Amino acid sequence: MTSASPPPAADPSCPDPSRSVPPTGPVDAVTAAGTGTAAGRQRGISGAVWGALGIVYVVWGSTYLAIRVVVETMPPFLSGAMRFVAAGLVLVALIALRQGPAALLVRPRELASAALVGVLLLVGGNGMVVLAEQSVPSGMAALMVASVPLWVVVLRRALGHRTPFATLGGVLVGLLGLVVLSAPGLTGEVRPLGLVALLTGSLLWACGSVLTGRLPMPADPLTASAYEMLAGGAGALVLAAVRHEPQEFHPGTVSTASWAGLAYLVVFGSLIAFSAYAWLLQRAPLPLVATYAYVNPVVAVLLGWLVLAEALTWPIVVGGAVVVAAVCLVVRTER
Repeated sequence: MTSASPPPAADPSCPDPSRSVPPTGPVDAVTAAGTGTAAGRQRGISGAVWGALGIVYVVWGSTYLAIRVVVETMPPFLSGAMRFVAAGLVLVALIALRQGPAALLVRPRELASAALVGVLLLVGGNGMVVLAEQSVPSGMAALMVASVPLWVVVLRRALGHRTPFATLGGVLVGLLGLVVLSAPGLTGEVRPLGLVALLTGSLLWACGSVLTGRLPMPADPLTASAYEMLAGGAGALVLAAVRHEPQEFHPGTVSTASWAGLAYLVVFGSLIAFSAYAWLLQRAPLPLVATYAYVNPVVAVLLGWLVLAEALTWPIVVGGAVVVAAVCLVVRTER
């Protein structure tokens, strides 16, 4: 649900672009495309920028494949808890080493806000994606999560934000694509509950993205991201306990591929790609950076087809293309 986070459609563990530097996780590309400094927009697009953008494209697109491999032999919410607690602790250590422990000090209201956003993004958004990928192909999950920017527009419109007609048109086109993707019988043997989980996760990620700009958050985006990850990991652990996942978890039964997938999500998905994205927000035009929202699902679909032999049926191709085109339109009109 990216992360950080779009949106989505980045890894659901991808950063949330509603701040200058996002958390891990699917993601609010609409907001990201509307922020940034004039100096950053005026800089030329260097090879380093394209390299960092390539990391975000490929790594966040591949996280859906990694999640699918992880949940083959690991419980969904317990694996999410391990992922985000580990990534959060590493980020806390990096902040303390680079900026000093004082950078981690925040007001209680800011900490509470970061915790709420972390739960919405990582437990609600990413958690639903991990749960759904037990029965939904990774490529389809990425295409469904690609709808996050559309839901962000809907929520902002409901809160009184003025929306261009072209943006509303993009939302309607995107919803049509979701209908094609989720229509019974069109996309193969996919459990309806998995699709419901993906739609719910996309809505919760969008809610977290919108609230980020309305709540008193820590001034340092990296610090906010660290607390969001720790809160998301704690929330995932609570849900895992409710589902009795720790009692049923036996490390010896976990495949090597699942352990490798979890390590990949922590190191590459939540730290390396996150750092590349944060760097891009300071060095590249944000409309360019926001293109990850419609490149990630394409990467995810191709990897799922190539590596896991996931079916690539015409409804998935057509519905996915419609969703990606709609997200592209929304990002362009909102930038």
